[in-house]
Amino acid sequence: MKKSTIWILAVVMAIAFVGLLCIQIFYMRNIVQIRYEQFAQGVRQSLVAVSMRLEQDETRHYLQEEVAQVQASSLSEQLLGETMPRQEGVKYSFTTSTGLEADLTIKGNVSEITQLRRAGGGLSAHYLSAQEAYRNRYLYQRGLLDDVILNIITKASTRPVSERADSATVARYLRSELDTLGLNVPFEFAVANYAGTILYKSPGFLAIPSDRGNMFVQTLFPNDSNGPANYLKVYFPTKQDYIFSSISFMVPAFAFTFILLIIFVYTIIVAFRQKKLTEMKNDFINNMTHEFKTPISSISLAAQMLNDQSVRKSPTMLQQISTVINDETKRLRFQVEKVLQMSMFDRGRSSLKIEDVDANAAIFNIVNTFKLKVEKYGGSIEANLDAMNAIVEVDEMHFTNVIFNLLDNAVKYRSQERPLRLQVNSRDIGEDSLEVTVADNGIGIRRDDLKKIFEKFYRVNTGNRHDVKGFGLGLAYVRKMVDELGGTINVESEINVGTKFIIILPLSKN
Repeated sequence: MKKSTIWILAVVMAIAFVGLLCIQIFYMRNIVQIRYEQFAQGVRQSLVAVSMRLEQDETRHYLQEEVAQVQASSLSEQLLGETMPRQEGVKYSFTTSTGLEADLTIKGNVSEITQLRRAGGGLSAHYLSAQEAYRNRYLYQRGLLDDVILNIITKASTRPVSERADSATVARYLRSELDTLGLNVPFEFAVANYAGTILYKSPGFLAIPSDRGNMFVQTLFPNDSNGPANYLKVYFPTKQDYIFSSISFMVPAFAFTFILLIIFVYTIIVAFRQKKLTEMKNDFINNMTHEFKTPISSISLAAQMLNDQSVRKSPTMLQQISTVINDETKRLRFQVEKVLQMSMFDRGRSSLKIEDVDANAAIFNIVNTFKLKVEKYGGSIEANLDAMNAIVEVDEMHFTNVIFNLLDNAVKYRSQERPLRLQVNSRDIGEDSLEVTVADNGIGIRRDDLKKIFEKFYRVNTGNRHDVKGFGLGLAYVRKMVDELGGTINVESEINVGTKFIIILPLSKN
């Protein structure tokens, strides 16, 4: 698959996911807004209902008061058939046979009036008809209601609010009305006067809540003759939790969407990695073909020369051909061994022969062997082996290959503008570690490439010159070996200045 195709798929999928997330977010915001509006409407409806119930309680209070006052009057009315003015006595109106009108008020105990009736006192029988009795009863009841209304108008507003709406009753009514509308949510409330002074409140009420939109206010007794003087304030501390709990069903949808998004991103990353790995493997095959083609061609040419009778007769030529075949064979074997070693280490099948090795001595031998190759290119190599304790537990062959690979890379990527200069140093770090550094003055490595140079098949762009070929396995092998030997490796480099590899190995415990 082409990289452009992967990018197109990634962009299309990204647009689809962004669109899906936008739709979900828009839908959730609308639901939240609707829930807020429903909550506010339900709370206002509940507060209006509470206010009405308090007014009804007050009306009931005055009715009960009036009923208590007219109990005696009611009994007298049953006796005389006339409307009586409460505790003042039994008021009776009549007209004589000569046309005189008069009022008669009988004052006394209700029980005495009842006894009067039992004794056969029948005043009403002489002066009232049945129709008049009904009319007077109607007028009495209407007067009773008028008195109650008058008391509510003139006296109610003067009562203390704690009597008109005590906290327990308000809390009970609020809870009842909210539960009726399905708003089973905790609340705090307070009653304040027109100046904003709190008259009483519940224990958790906040005078200034953090969310002012969470405070609901309702006028108490709005029909008072002096105008509304008290207000009921209600605050819901868990309003947000209640609202969002009602849309909790959206959480799984968002979770699954994010899971799909993560999988999509991971898939795209894997696709690009696979694409990059494929390109690296193709480069590896091309480089391997070149690396193998050169020694094979040299061996083939040497074999053809051996078929020449004149060459066979010349010992000098035979010696040169033999040397070429031997060197090219070693070169092929080295390249094959490098690939096989990396494959075995990746599969965990390779075993190391760990032994105590004098790192100074091993490095000294490597430098002496490599000196001829460096001098061939007009360069120089220097070893400063200052470590006092250089005995490390390593596989000597792989340790040698590590140093050799670093020196070989330094030669490959030398600068054409100045003579090659290599330096290998060793020094003690504390009492349990040895530091080995390999430095050169080559072309250097860019900062972006420093994190990738230890990856398999990776080769820096500046190294793709016509005279430098490789598999991209050298530094990967070095990193793998150092890790297997229990050490660490770091690199410092600057373009056109040089590169330094720093290896730290644990000293032998013996």
